[in-house]
Amino acid sequence: MSLRIKLVVDNFVEELKQALDADIQDRIMKEREMQSYIEEREREVAEREAAWKAELSRRETEIARQEARLKMERENLEKEKSVLMGTASNQDNQDGALEITEFCQDYPCSGKSWVSPSET
Repeated sequence: MSLRIKLVVDNFVEELKQALDADIQDRIMKEREMQSYIEEREREVAEREAAWKAELSRRETEIARQEARLKMERENLEKEKSVLMGTASNQDNQDGALEITEFCQDYPCSGKSWVSPSET
């Protein structure tokens, strides 16, 4: 009978070892799958991050280009404003000269000073 018990125990131990081996193999397989999944996700995140950084760089370059263009436009506007203000100033001076000329036509002028109508 002890031989029979020993045989039953040996069978039980063997089945238990096989079950443990199967469980260990299953856990190893799941761990590999999980590691593969993690590596794939890390790769996807790295790709998205690289794409995001490239887009950010492109946008920063575009912003810098637009800022340079706006600066140039502002400088051109200031130059144009300066020219227009100079032209307006010259026009004011010309208008003043025109007024003097018209005044001299209506009233006799001599040299730099004008002569009143009563003096003529």
